[in-house]
Amino acid sequence: MEGRVGDGPAQRPPAAPAPAAPGAGPAHPQAPQGSGERRLHVLTPLRRAWVPGAALGGVVVQQGERAQEWITGLTPGVRLLVLAGLVLVFGTYGFLSWWFTHYAVTDTELRIRTGLVFRRTAHIRLDRLQAVDVTRPMLARVAGVAKLRLDVIGTEAKDELAFLGERDAAALRAELLARAAGFAPAEAAAVGQAPARELLRVSVRDLVVSLLLGLDVWAALAGGLVAPVVVWRLSDSLWAAAVTLVPLLGAVWGGTAGRFLTGYDWTVAESPDGLRLDHGLLDRAHETVPPGRVQAVRIVEPLLWRRRGWVRVELAVAGSKNGVLVPVATREAAHALIARVLPGADPAGLEFSPSPRTGSRWVVPVWWKGYGLAVSDEVFAARRGRLCRRTEIVPHAKVQSVRRSQGPWERARGVADVHVDTGANTTVTARLRPAAEAAGLLHDQAVRSRTSRAAARPDRWMT
Repeated sequence: MEGRVGDGPAQRPPAAPAPAAPGAGPAHPQAPQGSGERRLHVLTPLRRAWVPGAALGGVVVQQGERAQEWITGLTPGVRLLVLAGLVLVFGTYGFLSWWFTHYAVTDTELRIRTGLVFRRTAHIRLDRLQAVDVTRPMLARVAGVAKLRLDVIGTEAKDELAFLGERDAAALRAELLARAAGFAPAEAAAVGQAPARELLRVSVRDLVVSLLLGLDVWAALAGGLVAPVVVWRLSDSLWAAAVTLVPLLGAVWGGTAGRFLTGYDWTVAESPDGLRLDHGLLDRAHETVPPGRVQAVRIVEPLLWRRRGWVRVELAVAGSKNGVLVPVATREAAHALIARVLPGADPAGLEFSPSPRTGSRWVVPVWWKGYGLAVSDEVFAARRGRLCRRTEIVPHAKVQSVRRSQGPWERARGVADVHVDTGANTTVTARLRPAAEAAGLLHDQAVRSRTSRAAARPDRWMT
């Protein structure tokens, strides 16, 4: 691992607008004149023209032999005319969808208008913005364009602007975050990109070794080799064996090459916007973990990683899909990053008490030894798993509700579970605690959460 976590947050000095490059046009050359609205990049119609083309391709594949007979029945000249007509129709659709799509930034919201026949206007309040991410798929990087994705509190799906010029996307992101932070509209455009300080960078070697030491990857590979053979011997059908092989190959790809492509050159940097995550080999992503939005943190320690002292850190962020803070890091570096997203938390100082042997071993044989609980003045933490240990940490101020559950077998053995729910639709469970301890924990945790929320400071971007 490279990099370190330094002291104190990065401060954002006032910035002047970046000077335009020689011969460059205005900051948003595609904006309609006199309206304050802006259009997407001129290459966007090419991307949107693929939508009806993909739909037509699906219909052709579904029809199969009938579509093939109809195509072969046409003369070469007619085929060429049909192809030209389809290109014209798809191109017209892409152009019109681009022409009737506008966006504008007002004092209080980002407004996106779309639709050719059915008009749709999305009003995204700037004070509800949680994160603004910039992603650049491989072909978009070649074309010099980027996609802007917006996380808004209270919505599941992300709104997006695809595509913008790379410089326009960076400038718009900085402007939106500045306005969300409370800058006046006249100042927001001049603030520019907030400075960032690198905290940690995952080396390619460490990423590759961590993937090779993952038991889930080897399990998927073994299943991909054995399962098709078993299906073929039992059914005597190569087709059935091939159908079985496809999802297993997908699992192997997702656990090896897919993770490598996503985690390549993973960099964590600190800025007044929050922690910035840059990663990806083919598709480059620029994501932000906003301050104060992290509801829970999960530390994952696979069995073969423990000798090297490696962990993976996952996040639960309300309304956001950014689920990984760092794919692999040393335990010390991971704890330092967690202290950044959960101020006051000290994962290294947590002392876990295991589930009691009496009662627990009869409810969950063998695996009961993997359960543990730790409560500090700042966080509630629960541990589970033996082959792959998972430690989940929730700040008291982020707890939405506390529940106690006890099934008939647990009741007979004198143990119970305590569940802590967060605002990110995640639940952290302290399993197999003594019944008396669970009852006291239920009351005490409710009090801790209430007092912590009352004392918590409001989080503000760029301050």
